[in-house]
Amino acid sequence: MAPSKKKHASGQTCVIPGGFTVLSLQFSPDSPAQHKLCVKEHKVRAERSSHRPMDRTLFVLNIPPYCSEAVVKELFSQFGAVQSVELRDHPGAFQHSGPKLATFFKPAEKKGFKVGYVIFQNSSSVSAAKSHPLDVPLVVSAGQHPVSTGVQKWIQQYRESFIQPDKLQQTVDSFMQDYDKRKEEEVERQKREAEEQQEDEEGWVKVTRGNKGAKARPHSEAANQRTLQKEIVKKKRKELMNFYTWQHKNTQKEHIAQLRKKFEEDKQKIALLRAQRKFRPY
Repeated sequence: MAPSKKKHASGQTCVIPGGFTVLSLQFSPDSPAQHKLCVKEHKVRAERSSHRPMDRTLFVLNIPPYCSEAVVKELFSQFGAVQSVELRDHPGAFQHSGPKLATFFKPAEKKGFKVGYVIFQNSSSVSAAKSHPLDVPLVVSAGQHPVSTGVQKWIQQYRESFIQPDKLQQTVDSFMQDYDKRKEEEVERQKREAEEQQEDEEGWVKVTRGNKGAKARPHSEAANQRTLQKEIVKKKRKELMNFYTWQHKNTQKEHIAQLRKKFEEDKQKIALLRAQRKFRPY
């Protein structure tokens, strides 16, 4: 979505259809070219996540490839303290992908323009970013925070590709400790659920109410198997085979029909064998 070509007065904001505010982005103070960012307050009612508060989250479009999360955080920190920054290839709901991995364990990111979610510590920072004038560009590479490009960037990436063995071992040990802790918590949770779902002497099952607003968790495989076995036992208790006369008659009719069907199939097999047999007296 391109911004309007109408000239704006100095110190005024540029708002385009859709409620997006256009911000100018400049790589360096002496760079003649400028890039445009589109920002908007993040308001999605379906996404009620604490990771993206609706009153403190700024949705950013058209982020160039040379802007990392650290660069974006530094750019928008002039509007207020930034809590976190999330960059993605496409907009969407927040997805918790398990434990946080170290940088050298993550797959290579796709190079291209991205969308971002900037979470501020105060809600007033969102309004300050939206009211930023168009003719005052945000500078990416300043004197205190330079951004490497070209050969310098390749050299930096090459140096960062080497991993110290002690640092790698420390990261792996920390990850395994967190993994073991999460597994123990999962086992404890399943044990509590199994105890809660056990029947008492009279066959009653205690049902507890979860926290308000908590999503219902799917039943585990063990719980589903227990429920299925209980239903089978309950069904066998209720069923009384051949209790009524009509049940006994229907059972006899079905048995006779099966015998007749088998008899007809055997007759067809015998006829086929006779047809295939050839008389050879000599």
